[in-house]
Amino acid sequence: MKFTKTTEQSSAYHDLEKMEVGALLQHINHEDKKVATAVEKALPQIEQLVAVIVSKMKKGGRLFYIGAGTSGRLGILDASECPPTFGIEFDKVIGLIAGGDDAIRKAVENAEDDTKQGWKDLKAFEITTNDVLIGIAASGTTPYVLGALKKAKEMGIPTGCITMNTNSPLHLLAKHPIVATVGPEFVTGSSRMKAGTAQKLILNMISTAVMIQLGKVKGNKMVDMKLSNDKLVDRGTNMLVEELKITTDEAHSLLTKFGSVRNALEHYKK
Repeated sequence: MKFTKTTEQSSAYHDLEKMEVGALLQHINHEDKKVATAVEKALPQIEQLVAVIVSKMKKGGRLFYIGAGTSGRLGILDASECPPTFGIEFDKVIGLIAGGDDAIRKAVENAEDDTKQGWKDLKAFEITTNDVLIGIAASGTTPYVLGALKKAKEMGIPTGCITMNTNSPLHLLAKHPIVATVGPEFVTGSSRMKAGTAQKLILNMISTAVMIQLGKVKGNKMVDMKLSNDKLVDRGTNMLVEELKITTDEAHSLLTKFGSVRNALEHYKK
């Protein structure tokens, strides 16, 4: 099948350096509006992958994200936000980036070109067929990601991907691919823009839908969130006030005693 890397196609806009700021912002915003539509078209693919993840995690499995550059950073961001938001253990959703933790802040030269390092990084976590691996690469051609998914697939580990290029190597390799075709970037090839936004939206959908399916949300509230700062304590207190029809002081006392909204609700109702 023919593969055209749309993320590398030339921008529809020219002479960007000659544009006024207002025009730059309007054009960027115009392009950004296309992202949600592209993601919407991928909803059936996202649903299929979520179902696989939920099935594995209900049996004790883990979710791995692997990527390079912007893609890797977005995976790490989503993984790092799951424990405080949903109260899960820190080793249940794991994000890996080419070049290791140093690459989160600063690009590591040639790290994404190593076809073997991705699998080495996964082996350090003793990944098994109980887990799910999602490769994230806007281009769909990142060697670090492709090498990891190829080996994982050989080992019988469920694989998914998030890419912006139809018929890319990553699209064809992953068992459960997600493809959101956002088209050329405003700045040619700058996949941190529309492609990155699409990846973030899809990651939000995956982790949120999975955690809801795992029972980490009650009604529409994050009842298992970690009370790691005053804002979250206040949020938890207000949840209890609303749910139990008690005073703020009573709610705060319950929350302090039992450590989470869920625990406070369960003990109060007993």
